[in-house]
Amino acid sequence: MDNTLNVTYITFDGHVEVQKYRYLYFVIMFTAYILIICSNSTIVCIIVINKALHEPMYIFIAALLINSVLYSTAIYPKLLIDFLSEKQIISYSACLFQWFIYYTLASSEFFLLAVMAYDRYVSICKPLQYPTIMRKKTVYIFLILAWILPACQISVGILLSAKDKLCYFILKGIICNSTVQKLHCVTVLNIYGLVVLVIAVPLPVLFILFTYTRILIITYRSSREVRRKAAQTCLPHLLVLINFSCLSTYDVLLARLETNVPKTVRLIMSLQMILYHPLFNPIIYGLKMKDIHKHLKRLFSEDKLN
Repeated sequence: MDNTLNVTYITFDGHVEVQKYRYLYFVIMFTAYILIICSNSTIVCIIVINKALHEPMYIFIAALLINSVLYSTAIYPKLLIDFLSEKQIISYSACLFQWFIYYTLASSEFFLLAVMAYDRYVSICKPLQYPTIMRKKTVYIFLILAWILPACQISVGILLSAKDKLCYFILKGIICNSTVQKLHCVTVLNIYGLVVLVIAVPLPVLFILFTYTRILIITYRSSREVRRKAAQTCLPHLLVLINFSCLSTYDVLLARLETNVPKTVRLIMSLQMILYHPLFNPIIYGLKMKDIHKHLKRLFSEDKLN
């Protein structure tokens, strides 16, 4: 048998609803993809154009939104092609590449959120030392590491997977995610996967919780104005962290638990990862970050006047 995966799409009734309504699904997902690109790119452009926003906090937000665009671009083009195809197949090498991009960018998101938490910690708890600690060079190093470290970790697993024998050729899902591991005849990769998982998720999350606990203690002893400003800048990061952590937990457990998850639940949660989350970030930062919201209002008010 050739090295292709016959992708069985998960639908609400478990049959061939994708084929029946594929043009409708194509329009919905294409519209979502355009919205993801436009919403994320708009805020990134606002941060790039306005020099007042060239601060570490906003640079990290721009990196997070660029991450969402790349994440979506790794998934949507193939997904849109599948909706228009009579038969949904993907080569094993292409599936591994999508898997690599998917988890590299997902891990990068946790690292970026950890760096953003550290930035807020230094800004609120050590304001006098902030310009010295968070220099431009330091910010660039954090950004490079946030993308390079996950790529190196995931690439080892991909190289090991490429050499493993496939026992199954049917992938139950809409993208090549953690369920790919169930296609292999051996499960040694699960051990390495767990090691990477601990480094990529729990460690950054514990660090984020530690920094925000310190921030909470410091601001609790400070004035009401300090508490208000801390809440304005920290709350969006926490909302994004909670949202992404919940979705990532489901994605990881899906491949490691042998229980039969209902197909409806699988579909909804998979769509949340590729549809809901990339739109969640720009909405949260656009509405909750005061300076970004101000520039967005100015941008749209100018469009109306023109």
